[in-house]
Amino acid sequence: MSAGRRLAAAGIALLAAGGLSACGRAAATSVTTTVVRTERIERTVAAPAPATAHTAAGFDPEAIYARDAPGVVTITSTGIGGPTGEGVGSGFVISPGGEIVTNAHVVTSGTGAAIRPAGAVYVAFADGNQVPARIVGFDPFADVALLKVDPARLRLHPLALGSSAGLRIGAPVVAIGSPFGEDRSLSAGIVSATGRSIDSLTGFATPGAIQTDAAVNQGNSGGPLLDASGRVLGINSQIASTTGGGSGVGFAVPVDMVRRSLAQLRRSGRASYAYLGLATAPIYPQLARHFGLGTSDGAWIQQVSPGGPAAAAGLRAGSGSVRFQARDYVPGGDVVVAVGDRSVRDEAGLSAALAARSPGDSVKVRVLRAGRPVTVTVKLGERPLTTQPGG
Repeated sequence: MSAGRRLAAAGIALLAAGGLSACGRAAATSVTTTVVRTERIERTVAAPAPATAHTAAGFDPEAIYARDAPGVVTITSTGIGGPTGEGVGSGFVISPGGEIVTNAHVVTSGTGAAIRPAGAVYVAFADGNQVPARIVGFDPFADVALLKVDPARLRLHPLALGSSAGLRIGAPVVAIGSPFGEDRSLSAGIVSATGRSIDSLTGFATPGAIQTDAAVNQGNSGGPLLDASGRVLGINSQIASTTGGGSGVGFAVPVDMVRRSLAQLRRSGRASYAYLGLATAPIYPQLARHFGLGTSDGAWIQQVSPGGPAAAAGLRAGSGSVRFQARDYVPGGDVVVAVGDRSVRDEAGLSAALAARSPGDSVKVRVLRAGRPVTVTVKLGERPLTTQPGG
């Protein structure tokens, strides 16, 4: 897992500095120390702030909060990683029928093949109601979970899902969640970057994440990142920190990926992803010239998983090791430049092309091999919970 990036962990899990810190997860007390604040917090409302450039431009965090905070919930999970393990995170309502979305790590423990659901999950609403929830399913690759509560005698406030496609850097956003157990707290900021790659609960990265400087802290996991119209852009999931506290670098799973997860979780309670079975390196002009790749675009194959779909189709990695600009590379491998009718300009493009496919699909993969175009047909497999040799 990436050094310095932490999943912002629930209420509060003390994890080793520099690891992933989950916005809503606490492991069993035998592994980490978990502190859950139980005292009631009385909310005070500050006087309205003076008009700013944000409000002048139509961005009104106060109005967004007044309208949409009732749709944000606090989630308590028990029996995480052991009988006494407990965690607190956030979530939000997406349907009047009682569907609630959160991060998978809020309601599970473990990673990869060892991931396990919490023993019990409870959802607290803005009006003071707290009810048990059923885990419909979870997607450890995208870090998404779907919960269901009985809507009887509840006044639910579903949030509208927006789109993360075409999101612009600098766009104003707000995050609502329960940092450090302080329910339905609001923070505001901007989209700092798009297309980030963050760690998942498996050995595979989650591509396309949204980076924001809106404050995201421990307990924010599973809460919504909202645009200026109050539509959900993503699920707040991780922070980059060496101390466990927020540092103005938070990450959200993009809502377009969340939609894909939810469709599968509703249907079968699990999510599956197409699997190619290779590891690649990014390409840039100096690298392409040094190794004679014949292109500055594409994903350069460094390893192929033995017995995987790519190996069965004849896609090739190179051999040996050559150091260039402070990194070791395996020279001689194919460069993936297209999957089906989608061009692959970089590693993110390869991930996006595969995300549009399903396990069992046969797809034509175009590569450059020693500078010459070659097309192979690959029957895609199903992504395993842990990475195999070669990815």
